[in-house]
Amino acid sequence: MDRRQLGSSDLWVTPVGVGSWAMGGGQWKYGLGPQDDTQSEAAIRRALDLGVNWIDTAALYGYGHSEEVVGRTLRAISPRPFIFTKCSRVWDDRGRIASSLKSESIRREAEASLKRLRVDYIDLYQMHWPWPENDLEEGWATMADLKREGKVRWIGVSNFSVEQMARVQAIAPITAIQSPYSLLVREVETTILPYAAANNIGVMVYSPLRCGLLSGKMTRGRAASLPLNDCRRDFPDFSEPALSRNLELVEVLRQIAARLGRSAGEAAIAWTLRQAAVTGAIVGVRKPEQVDDDMNAATFRWSEEDLQEIEYFLTNRSLATCAVAAGGGTGAQHRPPCE
Repeated sequence: MDRRQLGSSDLWVTPVGVGSWAMGGGQWKYGLGPQDDTQSEAAIRRALDLGVNWIDTAALYGYGHSEEVVGRTLRAISPRPFIFTKCSRVWDDRGRIASSLKSESIRREAEASLKRLRVDYIDLYQMHWPWPENDLEEGWATMADLKREGKVRWIGVSNFSVEQMARVQAIAPITAIQSPYSLLVREVETTILPYAAANNIGVMVYSPLRCGLLSGKMTRGRAASLPLNDCRRDFPDFSEPALSRNLELVEVLRQIAARLGRSAGEAAIAWTLRQAAVTGAIVGVRKPEQVDDDMNAATFRWSEEDLQEIEYFLTNRSLATCAVAAGGGTGAQHRPPCE
């Protein structure tokens, strides 16, 4: 698997990385239903066997459980892959989620993440969401301090607007931004990607499969029978009328991919990687059997004719989506953190 430089850092990453949101389990606000830790660990090991060299997680996923799974899995692996995690989303003992960019809060989060991950430093520490916006500069200055202290190697942002990136860039450089990007969510094409390219900021896109919707494995029946603690039950993309239109898109993807002997999911992930400004795609996995298909997207190549075919479909079909513009907007607070 080839590797790409992440922004101006010394991190050379594979085009796909492991997303660990689902590994947090189902017992939190944005869980994806029950999850077996043994399966999570096996999925991580399988991805590493295929050459993937980075894992993205967050303190919030499963209220720290995802980080614990990642740390436990990697404790005996050497050399270990790059570990990326996030701060700024905190919770109390009743599972109520809030946002904090106060210096003492970020420092407390960093120490907790280091302990759960069982590492001495974090390769990329990211500000999960830019809330509350009035504390943006305080939070970013603290992250820059953590970098100087050696507790994190590089710092990045997630779900930021261009304006918010410019504000923190005045304090310390941004190594990378994490934004949603898929065939159903394309706002980054007009704002985030050009800014990142112009400022040598790496881009890691999340939810290239739109929470599994574009994997080719989602059906109306499966969508209707999602577990009660799977937050996708509340996503408009998984309900009518959007669901039928989205599954039409998946069928077009399936037909294009089949001509190359590949899957719809591979095609959907590779579609995001075709952008020169995109460094890598975060692909959420929860079972080892998912890994081979999804991670092989790094070798999928779209032809110009196939791109035109999918673009024609997108242009001529009114595909519904619950997405909002990335970062900072009022509606952004209601966008799920799917991978």
